[in-house]
Amino acid sequence: MLDANLKAQLKTYLERITQPIRIVAHLDDGDHSREMRTFLQDVASQSSRIELIESFEGDDVRRPSFSVARQDAEQAGVVFAAIPMGHEFTSLVLALLQVGGYPVKLDQDVIDQVAALEGEFHFETYMSLTCQNCPDVVQAINAMAVINPRITHVAIDGGLFQDEVERRQIMAVPTVYLNGEVFGQGRTGVEEILARLDTGAGARKAEQLSAKEAFDVLVVGGGPAGAAAAVYAARKGIRTGVVAERFGGQVLDTMSIENFISVPHTEGPKFAAALEQHVKDYDVDIMNVQRVQSLRAGDLIEVELASGAVLKSRSVILATGARWREINVPGEQQYRNKGVAYCPHCDGPLFKGKRVAVVGGGNSGVEAAIDLAGVVAHVTLIEFGDALRADAVLQSKLRSLPNVEILTQAQTTEITGDGQKVNGLSYKNRATGEAHHVELEGVFVQIGLVPNAEWLGETVKRTQHGEIEIDARCATNVPGVFAAGDVTNVPYKQIVIAAGEGAKAALSAFDYLIRSSAPK
Repeated sequence: MLDANLKAQLKTYLERITQPIRIVAHLDDGDHSREMRTFLQDVASQSSRIELIESFEGDDVRRPSFSVARQDAEQAGVVFAAIPMGHEFTSLVLALLQVGGYPVKLDQDVIDQVAALEGEFHFETYMSLTCQNCPDVVQAINAMAVINPRITHVAIDGGLFQDEVERRQIMAVPTVYLNGEVFGQGRTGVEEILARLDTGAGARKAEQLSAKEAFDVLVVGGGPAGAAAAVYAARKGIRTGVVAERFGGQVLDTMSIENFISVPHTEGPKFAAALEQHVKDYDVDIMNVQRVQSLRAGDLIEVELASGAVLKSRSVILATGARWREINVPGEQQYRNKGVAYCPHCDGPLFKGKRVAVVGGGNSGVEAAIDLAGVVAHVTLIEFGDALRADAVLQSKLRSLPNVEILTQAQTTEITGDGQKVNGLSYKNRATGEAHHVELEGVFVQIGLVPNAEWLGETVKRTQHGEIEIDARCATNVPGVFAAGDVTNVPYKQIVIAAGEGAKAALSAFDYLIRSSAPK
């Protein structure tokens, strides 16, 4: 299954293994098992330290699946109920390296915290091979399983185990179970998981953060704007910090990036990782997995976190970005992740052969409908306006697809369900006033963005749309407080623009610091 180029790359990586590995494949006579056998034979052939064993015994294991463990281990902590190609191939490579003795790339205090967890933790992660968010979750829990023998993890391809997905009514990936109960959905990392497992971790972290010395520049947000601001500030030699709920921001949810100048093509998670690494190349204090709660102006600006910690800085750059806009109709919140979704690349495979709707006729909505049409049985695209707003080339492609219906002048009024999952969508024809109902199993919402600025309250001036108002220097109405990126009223929400605005905000903050400290 692996081509020559991929085999050569894999062989190079596996040279870093220092401990013998045993892969046990649990197979049957099905086509997927035959695929998995071929795949694993290709993998094992790239290193003399990997032994492949086939097992047809046991009724309590998923088939096909395979475990990865050291030769001397009593049990395997890492299991793939999947043929991990696509986005998950990296997850397999990392698992092989880490199980084989290559160091887990986490801060030592995080490693120590994972190792100290007491109890038994059996994780199951349902993912899809087209989901760009899933690898982060799979890799995080795999790493935890390598560190702590009381932790086990099974990564399950929802497309491979459709019956199981139906039985557990999983309609969004990644979905994580812990000891048989739903633990969480969506992107998460080791630190976020630890915060839930180790209940005292939050208070200890808050105490550590509050004890930090005041920064010269504190960047709030870790997307393209925040990363650029941090790099430009650090290059000035001033004390710089970044506090972010998740480093990378909305870029993490972007499937393909083809318009960042000098980078013809990349994927969101890869781009986000590059942003974080670039920031880490400088002397920047990164405080990740921290939600901001309020901002207080003064001689030292204070940023309070949800944990209760308070960070102080002489200047602040707000780069909190934006998130998917919701329809705000009955049923949307009730059936969120139960048929209501916002990422077609992630969750689309779970609706294979089913009927779905896409709400939104801009570029995002039309692109989502095109992608979904290749997977699902039928797509109904619903646009509020009189016509689609997407680029002409996208509209042409959409209209060429036989399993897509386009409804314009359609106002979504309700998402219906049976109490467990979505079963339809109601809309009103704005031209005639007539009410209609479409029977379907999934609704993908693609109607634009809303700025992440509610937490500011009345502290900083914002537009009627909630965007932070800034001038040409990225300054807000509060002295020492600057803003950049999608959270501001700058037009055109693009990665390249956000990065440029972040750089400008940092230069403006530096200029402010020089002027505010100059003798009068």
